[in-house]
Amino acid sequence: MRSILVHADSDAASEGRLQAALDVARRFEGHVRLMIATPLQQFVSFDPFGGSYFAREALAQAQAEDLALEARLADDLANEDVPWDIVMADGDILGSLAVAATLSDLAVVSLPGERESAPPLLAGDLALATPVPVLALPQQARGLDFDAPVMVAWNGSSQAAAALRAALPLLAGRAVTLVSVEDRDEDFPGTDALRYLSRHGIHAELKIVERGVETVEERLEKEAEALGAGLIVMGAFGKSRLRETLFGGATQYLLTSGRFPLLLAH
Repeated sequence: MRSILVHADSDAASEGRLQAALDVARRFEGHVRLMIATPLQQFVSFDPFGGSYFAREALAQAQAEDLALEARLADDLANEDVPWDIVMADGDILGSLAVAATLSDLAVVSLPGERESAPPLLAGDLALATPVPVLALPQQARGLDFDAPVMVAWNGSSQAAAALRAALPLLAGRAVTLVSVEDRDEDFPGTDALRYLSRHGIHAELKIVERGVETVEERLEKEAEALGAGLIVMGAFGKSRLRETLFGGATQYLLTSGRFPLLLAH
C-alpha cells in the first residue's frame, strides 16, 4: 500500500483520516495524497422556467475556504516524515474520489456522523465505484492500531474474498479471526480462506457462530466487540445495494453503526 488517497475537508473527522493515512504510509513507505473536493454543481440553481443561476459569491467563499484548508494542511504536513501532495477537485465528492482512486492502493474516508458534509454512505458507495479497497474510519478515530486484532466477516462470497485479498498488507503480524455466522454452503469455504492466508504467512482462526435471535450484522458486531477488533474486513454489499438500503444488511448496518474501522472491497 504505497499510494494512499485521503478525503480531506474541514470536518472534525478529517484529522483522524489523515493520521490513519500517515500510519499506513509509514508502515509501507508510501505516499499520501489528500483530495479536497467542492462540487461546482451545488452553486447552480434552476428556476421553474428553465433558467439557471450561478451563485458566484458563494462559490468564491467556498474556494477561499478550500485554499485556506489547503494551506493549513500543508503547514500540518510540512514536518511529517511521509511524502504527500494535495489536489483539488470541482466535481462531486464520490466521483472525484473514485477517479483519483483508480491509481491508488487505498482510499481513506470516514463513516457517517451526525453532522456530515460528505454523502452519508460515501464509504460504501466508493467501494462500489472503484476496485480499490476503502478504509472507512469511525468519526472519533485518531489513527489506525496495527497491533489490535482483525476480524474478517466471512460469508464465502466473491466480495468477501476480494476484501480479504485487499487486506493482506494490513493483516501481517496480527491476530486474525474469520467469523462466519452459521455454517452454510459457500462459494469459497472458510477453510479455503485460511489456507490462502497461510500461504502469505498469516495464521488465522475460523470461528463459526450461530445467529440465534439476532440478525447476522448484529452477531458480527458482537463478535467484533468480543475480539477487541481494531479493524473489520468485509466485502461491500454482497446483497444488491438497493436491497440493503430497503431491507438492511451487514454492510449497511456496520457503515451506519460507525463503531469499528472497516476495510471494504466489492
